[in-house]
Amino acid sequence: MVLRLILGDQLNHNHSWFQEKSNNILYVMMEMRQETDYVRHHIQKVIGFFSAMRLFAQNLENQENKAIYLRLDDERNTQSLTQNLKWIIEQNQITKLEYQLPDEYRLDEQLKAFSSTLSIPTKVFDTEHFLSQRNELDDFFKGKKTFLMESFYRMMRKKYGILMDGNEPLTGQWNYDADNRKKLPKEHRPVEPLVFSRDVSDIYEFIQNHEIKTIGSVNAKNFFWPVTREESLQLLEFFVRNCLPNFGTYEDAMATQYWSIYHSRLSFSMNIKLLSPLEVVEQAVEYWQQNQDQISIAQIEGFVRQIIGWREYMRGIYWSKMPDFQTLNYFENQLKLPDFFWMGKTKMNCMKHAIGQSLNLAYAHHIQRLMVIGNFCLLAGINPDEIDEWYLGIYIDAIEWVEITNTRGMSQYADGGIVGTKPYVASANYIDKMSDYCGSCFYDKSKKVGHKSCPFNSLYWHFYERNRAKLERNPRIGMAYVTLNKMPETQRNEVLQQAEIYLKNIEEL
Repeated sequence: MVLRLILGDQLNHNHSWFQEKSNNILYVMMEMRQETDYVRHHIQKVIGFFSAMRLFAQNLENQENKAIYLRLDDERNTQSLTQNLKWIIEQNQITKLEYQLPDEYRLDEQLKAFSSTLSIPTKVFDTEHFLSQRNELDDFFKGKKTFLMESFYRMMRKKYGILMDGNEPLTGQWNYDADNRKKLPKEHRPVEPLVFSRDVSDIYEFIQNHEIKTIGSVNAKNFFWPVTREESLQLLEFFVRNCLPNFGTYEDAMATQYWSIYHSRLSFSMNIKLLSPLEVVEQAVEYWQQNQDQISIAQIEGFVRQIIGWREYMRGIYWSKMPDFQTLNYFENQLKLPDFFWMGKTKMNCMKHAIGQSLNLAYAHHIQRLMVIGNFCLLAGINPDEIDEWYLGIYIDAIEWVEITNTRGMSQYADGGIVGTKPYVASANYIDKMSDYCGSCFYDKSKKVGHKSCPFNSLYWHFYERNRAKLERNPRIGMAYVTLNKMPETQRNEVLQQAEIYLKNIEEL
């Protein structure tokens, strides 16, 4: 008997494994405290995984496959991946273990170590999901100090012939990022997002009864995330028809009233492999090709870049730089994460909305994560270990390979410039330019010092001053130091003192 392990983020219905029907194959899936407890997850994330896994296992059995599904409360469940595998192998006369490449380093190491102790052979398969191999980015940038995403993205476009005319981009232009930075106009009403309505009260109670520590909230009678392939395909269809025409233009916009705007919200479905990145991109490109009179090239290119550019690039960085990447702290930041990250109670309106939305929905789009929450963390000097833990737990789509590279790399510059060529920091001016948060804030976006001055403004200059030795020679941020150096000494001291006051009283912001 061959034992095939399926992890919780390997729910690929189209995997070649399932083309093969045999009484000699036993599939195994497991719910484990090992996975629920290694970080404190959002309640919607745990529900999302358990729901999707149980439905996938049910589908396996409906297709007449032999399968063991270990629920968390199964008396045989040791709550450890390898300990469970051990007794399953022994009790079922397993002659061979097969598993798909895990996407997380810790699980990859755990399974490699376990396999080396077995007396039976082990075979490892690709997940047949990603558009690049684990080591492809490493090979592509061999001998280079910087890993420029744009170069990798162009290679991927050529490799798959996406939006290409032979060896050149369709329009002669690779990247339309400059066209995709518009604020949502005041009277503009984005499309009402497609959400699902699934009663998950049983799973919610199951999680509560087993005292799994979670964060955030959920309406268990009305769970709105897709947890099946059918729902995921519906969301993809909805996106290309209703959101793609405005996706690129407003992909960086933030608004107090609209949590989804024109974002696809497909990341959870893709990260657990209910959808493949190639089918997502191909469907979007096909719809664009049929509707070019309504959808500009900037919309589709921005979407394609997120998936075959950033998503694949971040995975490549992960496998190139782990495990060292998880300890990098370039600025040696040590500040504790403020309590309002767990409660959402702060007078900073942008943070209140971005964190509050994250707690309520297990979701925030990339600019809320990067330029509001991440921006604040970097300006304040918060320890990246704490930031990683928060981001990994709170978002439904957060799996370490994509979370840590975006958080510790892109957002916090803790890697010293592997992912980003400069730190992504900004004052209130940027947040006001891209959102309506500042208009109703307790703080004054235009003030650097004094009562009600926006913390982002003084912390911005404090960040550059305290990290002068590490950043002053960076050619991409030279202007910040030109401005800082030209600032009258009295004014500069006032700004830096204001920042010190805010940092000392960070819990009260």
